Amino acid sequence: MQRLLAIANLSLLILFPVAWFAPLMRAGLLPLFGLREISVISGMQALWRSDVFLALLVTVLAIFIPYLKTIGLALVHFGLLADKTLPVLGWMGKLAMADVFLIALYIVVFQTQGLGHIETAWGLYLFTGCILASIMISGLTTRSPER
Repeated sequence: MQRLLAIANLSLLILFPVAWFAPLMRAGLLPLFGLREISVISGMQALWRSDVFLALLVTVLAIFIPYLKTIGLALVHFGLLADKTLPVLGWMGKLAMADVFLIALYIVVFQTQGLGHIETAWGLYLFTGCILASIMISGLTTRSPER
């Protein structure tokens, strides 16, 4: 079981970057005029131009924390990092879920203002799935009896 969790965790090292560049949503003034695709990366690029603090927060929550957590969990799976770090790694995964909340909040605010049209895209589901899979993998990873 632990070997399967290690393989699933390693697959996140590939899936997270795909999710960062995948379209999270399509947004525009009206669906008749075409919609612009927004990804985690394109959203962060726009944020860096307008709000540096929020851009830094989203960068940490969307990129650094999930990836560092995945690397840390891989180190635990291969016995290169102490099992004592599992609670911290689990906490990091939950913190990364805050980024998904920010995206969902953005969608709701945009739609309720009636200023335009927004559609969710497959990247939002991939990104959310990666975060949830990471949380599940860390929750199912058990402490080694020999350490």
